[in-house]
Amino acid sequence: MASASRLSQSIATHTRVWYGMDARGQIVGRLAATLSLLLQGKTKPIYHPAADTGDHVVVTNTRHVTFTGNKWDQKLYRHHTGYPSALREIQANHLHEKDPTKVLWKAVYGMLPKNNLRKKRMRRLHLFPDMEHPYEANIYCAIPGPCPAVKKLQDYTAEEVQNYPQIVKETHV
Repeated sequence: MASASRLSQSIATHTRVWYGMDARGQIVGRLAATLSLLLQGKTKPIYHPAADTGDHVVVTNTRHVTFTGNKWDQKLYRHHTGYPSALREIQANHLHEKDPTKVLWKAVYGMLPKNNLRKKRMRRLHLFPDMEHPYEANIYCAIPGPCPAVKKLQDYTAEEVQNYPQIVKETHV
């Protein structure tokens, strides 16, 4: 009886699981760090740096990810074409307009270890700009994002802004 239990635990540990995650309102760097851990298999008890034990991750709504600060305008992605004087730069907001999945893809790619398993691990990352994707039947469970979705100032009602506690009290002299 105990061997059947151990066998089922072993099978559950070694199988690749499909996770689903909604990226709406998530910060790119924090989301990429979480995805990197899942793709490497660091959440499993059998993790080894040289073994490929990671899981599949399906990320939807990549069109609605956010950056903190002014990174949409200030962050540059650079690549060289191979020709002399051919260093190309593109801002994050322009790259996001061209391909809504590319900003998150580059962030996750940069957070994975630089070894021969990186391409294999990236093949298990499935990014979609909207909610529709073909892997709905494969997803084992949905994972919440690493931080709660950021609520912008224009999303608050006038009543919520008015009732917000005042930190500095105004004094009239």
